[in-house]
Amino acid sequence: MQEKEKFMKEALKEAKKAYEKLEVPVGCVIVKDGKIIAKAHNQKETKLDTTKHAEILAIQKASRKLKSWRLYDCDMYVTLEPCSMCAGAIINARIRNVFIGALDEKTGAVGSVFNLFTEYKFNHKVSFEKGILNNECSGILKEFFKKLRDKKKQYFE
Repeated sequence: MQEKEKFMKEALKEAKKAYEKLEVPVGCVIVKDGKIIAKAHNQKETKLDTTKHAEILAIQKASRKLKSWRLYDCDMYVTLEPCSMCAGAIINARIRNVFIGALDEKTGAVGSVFNLFTEYKFNHKVSFEKGILNNECSGILKEFFKKLRDKKKQYFE
């Protein structure tokens, strides 16, 4: 198994934690020097805070661990394409590479709707790669939303 898949599997474990909490199942890990330094999953519903995306929480944890907001030489593995808020935070945190599982055709800010990493002139450039374990990453999201729709259907019957 390649390193990318190994770390994306760890991000998927975080997504499963979100799923169990009835959160949109997105997971994220940040890696430095081949070691995970931060893990997180969505907590918007649990914390009642729209900014509690997996990426933001992982950036905060990594910053505390490294005692710096600059996450130079760090790579992020996230199960769903970052939104504009998260893409902006990734740029500002100076993350080197982002590895993305599933695409987000509705709010993705790394190419699906627009690309914050390439279409604008920021002081930091982020490299990225999409489609890492795409089937697994999109599968957990599809399953989650299907269960949510089925639950709503039962409620209204």
